[in-house]
This record gives sequence, C-alpha cells and structure tokens, in this order.
Amino acid sequence: MKTYIPKAGSVARNWYTVDVADQVLGRAAARIARVLRGKHKPQFTPHMDLGDFVIVVNADRVRTTGDKETTKEYFHYSGYPDGARWESVGALRKRRPEEIVRRAVWGMLPKNRLGRRLYRKLHVYAGPDHPHAAQKPQPLTLT
Repeated sequence: MKTYIPKAGSVARNWYTVDVADQVLGRAAARIARVLRGKHKPQFTPHMDLGDFVIVVNADRVRTTGDKETTKEYFHYSGYPDGARWESVGALRKRRPEEIVRRAVWGMLPKNRLGRRLYRKLHVYAGPDHPHAAQKPQPLTLT
C-alpha cells in the first residue's frame, strides 16, 4: 500500500461564505481554521496547503461568552520602552470589529510559513457585504 500525496496543482480550491452573526467566536474560528487548513477534505496532508478560501461577513456581530467583552485583552508590544499596549475585546470591536475574528482564527493556525500562507486565504468583513461575488462563494454553515 502506498501513501497518496496530492500534487499542488491538482487541488480544487473552493470559496465559502460564513455569516458569524450571533455565533460564538471560538467555535466559529475553529470551524473557519479547519476549512482554511483543508482538514475537511479526505486528501488532507499536514505539510501542504489544501484548504479553501473563506469569506467571513458580519464580524461586528460575533458573540463572546461570559464577560470576555471587558476582561479579555489583546496585547501588543512595539519593542520600545513603555510600548506595551492592552486592548479589551469591547474596545477592539468599536475600533476594528473584523480584527477580533482575524485574531481568533490566527490563533488556531500553525505558526510557520504554512500558517501565514493559509491566513492569506481568510477575508473578513464587518458588515454583510463583500467584493468577492465573482468567485461564486458557497454558504458554509457552522454546526
């Protein structure tokens, strides 16, 4: 028996639209990362990019559980003295609502060249509209 390794050019790439309005952030991000990675396909190989493109709409209406809006904080350090910045989920939602979904999905992807390549296939929009109608995306239900 031989192990099947798919060729890079023979991978069919689909486009999916995910509406995350009133969906729990972590559960939605896990499903999105799974599709980006290609784990939903039978020919999944850990070292290859076999995933599909994902368009996330209504990112400003994603739901968090508990009191994460005020207690969960995102951290950024500029590298300079006194350059540490913390921002709560609620503050980030007001400033850049699509960044909440981006960071959640990024946390579930591999931290290497493959993960950066997968992350580029994610398109997140705060509202219900997106400019990718020409790709004919299919709706993806989060179950």
